[in-house]
Amino acid sequence: MGVTSEAMIPAVRGTILAVDDEPDILVALEDLLEDEYRVLTTSRPAEALELIAAEPDIDVILSDQRMPGLTGDALLARAREISDAQAILLTGYADISAVVSALNRGGITGYVTKPWDPSLLRNAVRSAYERHRLARELATERALLRGLLDHSSDAIAFKDGQGRFLRLNARMAERLGAPSVEACLGRSEADFLRSDLAADVAAADRAAIESGAPTETTMTEGASEAAQTWRQVTRVPIRDAAGAVVHLAVIARDITEQRQLELRLRQADKMQALGTLAGGVAHDFNNLLTAILGSLELALPKVAGDARLTRLMTNAAQAAQRGAALTKRLLTFSHRRDLQARVVDLNAVIRGMDDLLGRSLGGFVQVEHDLRDDLWPVKVDPDQLELAILNLCINGRDAMPEGGVVVLSTRNETVRGSQGRNPQGQNPQGPNPQGASPKGRALPDANLRDPNLKDGDYAVIAIRDTGTGIPPEILGRVFEPFFTTKGVGQGTGLGLAMVFGLVQQSGGTIRIDSTVGHGTTVLLYLPRSREPVEAVPTAPAAPTPAPRRARILVVDDDPQVRHVTASFLNGFGYDEVAVASGEAALERLDAERFDLVVADLAMPGMSGLDLAEAVRRRWPALPFLLVTGHAEAARIPAEFTVLEKPFPSADLAARVAALLGPAG
Repeated sequence: MGVTSEAMIPAVRGTILAVDDEPDILVALEDLLEDEYRVLTTSRPAEALELIAAEPDIDVILSDQRMPGLTGDALLARAREISDAQAILLTGYADISAVVSALNRGGITGYVTKPWDPSLLRNAVRSAYERHRLARELATERALLRGLLDHSSDAIAFKDGQGRFLRLNARMAERLGAPSVEACLGRSEADFLRSDLAADVAAADRAAIESGAPTETTMTEGASEAAQTWRQVTRVPIRDAAGAVVHLAVIARDITEQRQLELRLRQADKMQALGTLAGGVAHDFNNLLTAILGSLELALPKVAGDARLTRLMTNAAQAAQRGAALTKRLLTFSHRRDLQARVVDLNAVIRGMDDLLGRSLGGFVQVEHDLRDDLWPVKVDPDQLELAILNLCINGRDAMPEGGVVVLSTRNETVRGSQGRNPQGQNPQGPNPQGASPKGRALPDANLRDPNLKDGDYAVIAIRDTGTGIPPEILGRVFEPFFTTKGVGQGTGLGLAMVFGLVQQSGGTIRIDSTVGHGTTVLLYLPRSREPVEAVPTAPAAPTPAPRRARILVVDDDPQVRHVTASFLNGFGYDEVAVASGEAALERLDAERFDLVVADLAMPGMSGLDLAEAVRRRWPALPFLLVTGHAEAARIPAEFTVLEKPFPSADLAARVAALLGPAG
């Protein structure tokens, strides 16, 4: 026995195993085949099986039939169990029964009688080798296709020219609502889809086949806009050897998340544009309010003897002040800013929102209060808290299309044993010791966004509506940024995310109790503050008198605001000069001496900030007061003093007096 191989022939040319108990036969086979193949030889069937197990790349097995210990047909039958190699039986006898046995047991592809015709044997081996190579390539392609079908996240199918499924994966069957892949074979999509969708699919299939080129279409499914899904369907025609389109590959990709994100991003862009627009509108509106409020304040002393006129002008001033508060809230809504936290009375914040909520919720929604008198103070940004409450109340209004009641309530609550609770809500201890909502139902801890809420005292705000409630499958996603069930253009999906961010930054948490058909309660937990409530700064009853005579340069492009500001300063006892632009202001400063400059921030050409920096470079000791109707329109350095429009005369007097300092 000998095992030989031709070292100079690359293995990629194929490997042949020759098995014969006569060494001369093995030498002859090796001489005949070694020019084309790597040839392994052995005279013992047992060793042949060892070689087959050790050499998985054997392509063809040539075996003699009559060998001691193991006949050729038996050897090839055992080889079939461990190898996919093609088999050729060599026999020196016209033993048809052995050939039949080899065909049945060993899976031989042919047999050659001894003595063989060299050309015939070479052709038989070459044919067997080609069959084995093609079979392996086909098996590889099938494995790749099966792997693609089984593990792709896309729904994939192959159809014949009539649209019937030849192959498909489980995702395609699931998309069609079929019980299994097998249930789809030989059938078309029309057997599973609605008639209108089936017609669209059939038309798209025909168009792809007729064009002979890959096509892409987008399909929209879903009964409601909130449940809408999008799929991008790619159709690839497959041609036969003659170039005719005989099959169609269909790949359906779920692009719902991508499309929703695109829609949300477009909505976010709209909101950003709205914020920019709001800033410009607020600046102009605050200029108007400054002129209105200032004029009313200047005129009120002149009608002091007329009670009716005084009352009318006071009413007008109060309405203008409400407009100023609305403008401030608009800017807070449109522009992000750092929290300006202070210790507040939550009850006072809620009561102060009565007018805002009344205008925002409309006449079909009734707002009720249930506020605890001994409520603990908390440290929070009151403007952001008002915005959060407004968002939650608007959500409640939207859940009550036929009208209803929104109840704002407050209470104190002490949290104990909250550390280390299960964030998935499995047997946790909720933050409410009684485990009940204001409606008496248990609050599901799975909705507690912060499972590590620290032990301690909390003031709780509850916003309860009598609306439609939130389904459980949506409840777990309501805090996700950009998630919304409202139609495109009706909501950004940022409201609850903003509320969650506010309470989290304030050291608290938020939870929701909702039952479909019975309404929703949102609870805001805010840590108790041990500090006293900070008094809201109030303007002095009367303007601060001028500490000394001074010349003040007023710069504002709005003539009405410029007149009001100059009139205020003149009434305080200052000498004022008013100009309409930053360039004009620099000309006056070059020619005259001034003790203070009061300039509007937003002006065409040279802005107030540009003017302030120019003044600081050329006259560093000259005080400067920036007045603005939109404080977030530009980054104002901390060293500059700022006064926000609209302002009462007392605020202006106080700022001017502080900048000028005492006489001497």
